[in-house]
Amino acid sequence: MNLYLRYFDKEILVDNVDEAIAFLAGIEEIGMNPVLEQDIRNYVASDVFYPKRYKTRPRVYFIIIKTEAATMQDFKEKKALHSTEALPKPVPNALMRLTEEREGWYEGAIDFKRVLQVPGTGKFQYRDTHFVARCKAMSGQDCYNRIVDHLSQRVDSRSQFPSAKGKNFKFQYLGYCK
Repeated sequence: MNLYLRYFDKEILVDNVDEAIAFLAGIEEIGMNPVLEQDIRNYVASDVFYPKRYKTRPRVYFIIIKTEAATMQDFKEKKALHSTEALPKPVPNALMRLTEEREGWYEGAIDFKRVLQVPGTGKFQYRDTHFVARCKAMSGQDCYNRIVDHLSQRVDSRSQFPSAKGKNFKFQYLGYCK
C-alpha cells in the first residue's frame, strides 16, 4: 500500500508512513505535531480507503490517498484503483423489493395523517392513523397504490399519505393468488 500526498503543487508518492510524515514535516505551513502524526498513523493503519484531508488553515488542506499504484505515473493514470471485488454483494433492499414483480396476495400496512373534525369546535386536526389491508397485487408498489386509492376515496382529501419508499409503509408477500 502506497500513500499519495499533496499540498498545493507539492506532491509525493511514498511507500510507508514515516516517509509521508517526513514529507509533511518539511512543509512549514503544515506545522507537524505529535497529535497530527498520530492521526496520520491511525489513518494509514485503518481499513478506510477514502482520501483523508487535513485542514492547515481556513479553506486550506493537504490530502492523503491510499493507493496500489507503484509509480506517480500509474497513480495519475488511475491504473491502480482499489479493487472492489472483495466487497460483499449488496443485499436487496426495501426499494428493490418494492418494485419486484411477484403476482399474489400482499398485506400492506400504512401509517398516515388523517384529517378529522373535532367534535364541538368544528375545527379539523391531523390524527396519526394505522391502516392494514390485504389485496391482490403485482408488487409492493402496486399494493401501496391500491391501498392509497382505497383510502383516498374514504377519507378527507386533505389527509396526507407517506411515500411507499419510507418507513411508514410496510408490506409482506403472502403467496400466489389463484
